[in-house]
Amino acid sequence: MSYSAVVRIYATTQSPDYDAPWQMETPSRGTGSGVVVGPGRVLTGAHVLANSTFVQVQKVADPNKYIAVVEGVCHDADLALVRVDDPKFMEGVTPETIGALPSLRDRVAVAGFPIGGDEISITEGVVSRIEVQRYSHSQRALLAVTVDAAINPGNSGGPVYLDGELVGIAFQSLGEGENIGEMVPAPRIKWFLDGLEGGRSHHVPDFGFTVQNLENPALRRTLGMAEGESGVRVRRTFMGGTADGVLEVGDVILALGGYPVANNGTVRFRERFRMGLEVVLGPHYVGEAIEVTFLRGGHRQTRSMTLRRTPRLVPWLAYDTRPRWFVHAGLVFQVLTVEYLRTWDQWWNRAPKEFLAHYYFGRRSDARRELVILTKILADEINVGYEPFHDETVLTINGHTPVDLDDLIARVDACDGQLELEMSQSGLIVIDASEAGRVNHRILERYGVPGDRGGDGGGEAAAQGGAQERAASRDGA
Repeated sequence: MSYSAVVRIYATTQSPDYDAPWQMETPSRGTGSGVVVGPGRVLTGAHVLANSTFVQVQKVADPNKYIAVVEGVCHDADLALVRVDDPKFMEGVTPETIGALPSLRDRVAVAGFPIGGDEISITEGVVSRIEVQRYSHSQRALLAVTVDAAINPGNSGGPVYLDGELVGIAFQSLGEGENIGEMVPAPRIKWFLDGLEGGRSHHVPDFGFTVQNLENPALRRTLGMAEGESGVRVRRTFMGGTADGVLEVGDVILALGGYPVANNGTVRFRERFRMGLEVVLGPHYVGEAIEVTFLRGGHRQTRSMTLRRTPRLVPWLAYDTRPRWFVHAGLVFQVLTVEYLRTWDQWWNRAPKEFLAHYYFGRRSDARRELVILTKILADEINVGYEPFHDETVLTINGHTPVDLDDLIARVDACDGQLELEMSQSGLIVIDASEAGRVNHRILERYGVPGDRGGDGGGEAAAQGGAQERAASRDGA
C-alpha cells in the first residue's frame, strides 16, 4: 500500500473557561491523523477537532498545508468529517474503501503521525477483542474493536487497515496496558457517513432505562418468567428518553430490536459475539422505531419505541458550545454540567459531594429540568456577607424551585421587590431588586464581564449536553 490517503491534521482549539464562563481559555494547537474517504473529504476523530477554530490538513511527503472546514461531527461515536476545497489536495490521492467488521485474530495496520517524528508511522497488530466499550471522548458505551498495536498521541484519528480496506479509526488506548489500542469499527463509520449524507441526527440514540440482570432463578420465578425465558428487569426509566411512556419499572425485557436478551444483560451479535444491549443501537438513528418485547404482570407484550437521546439532569459531554451563565448583583449562576465538575482536578473525588450526587443519581423532572448553581460571588457592597456562598445549588427563588436557568433569569427580571434565594448549603440570600438594578452595570464593568448573561442554547437544548475531559485544577472540595 502507498498510504497516500493518510493525512496529518493540525487543529487550533479554544475551550470555554467554566470558572469564568463569559471568557475563553488560551488557544492551543494540536495534531492528529485522518484518512481521505471521498473527494476532498477527510475522516478523523471528533476529539481531534473538538472546540476547533482553525483546521489544516497535510498529505504524506507534501510540505503544503491545506485549509479545511468541518462538515460534520459525531462526538458520541468520536468521528468527524472535514472538507478541503483546494483541488490540488486530491492530486495523487485515492480515497479509501470502507470494509467490514474484522474478525478476531485478523492482522491489521494502524497508520498515522504519532509524536516523535514527522513522517508517517505504520504499526501492526491483531484484533484481540470485539465488544461494547466506553468511549473516553463521549463516555458512551458503543461497539469498539481492540487491537494490540500502538496508538499514541498524534496517531489518534488515523485509519486502521485490513487487506487494503479501511476497517476502523484509531481513537483511544488503554493506559494501564501495553500496546492495547481501540478503533471505531467500520459499521459505525458507515453509519456516520450515511447519516451525514442523509441529513440524519449526528447523535447516537440511547434506550433511556437502566436494568437489573436476572441470573437468579428465584427472582425470575417471582417476576412470572416461564422456564427457558430470559431477560432483564427495568430498574428505572428517564423522562424524555426512548423508554419513557412505554416501559415501566418492574417490566422484564425479553427482546430488543429482534435480539433475545440473556439474563446477564447481553445479546448475541452477528451470531459470533455476546455483547451489552447498546450494540442493538448500532445501525439506528434518532427518530427511528425499535421493537421491545417484555413481560408486565406475567403477560407478554410487544411495543414500538421511538429512539431518542435522553436528556439528563446534569448534562454531559458537550463540545463546540459555550456554557450558559447569568450574573446578577455579583452572583454568578450556571447550569451544573460535567464540564463544570471537571474544573476540579480529580473531580470524581474533589468536586462538591452535592454536585456529584446529582450527577450520579439526579433525576430530571417537569419541575426541575436543570440544576441551577451559584458558582462564585463578584464582591461588591450589595453582596457583603455572602462571600462563603459558592458552589451550591439554588433550591428556591422567591419560594419557587427554578425549573432551569431560563426560569431563574425570568424570575429575576420580573422581580421588582426583594429577591430571596434559598441555597442548598449556606442558607438564605436576600437582594434588593431595585438596588441590584442600579449596581449591576458597575459590577460587570469592574470585573470585565461583557454582559449579564450569555452562552449557547437553553432549556431542552442544554439538557442534551455534557462535558469534555480537561486537566484544569481547582483548590478545595
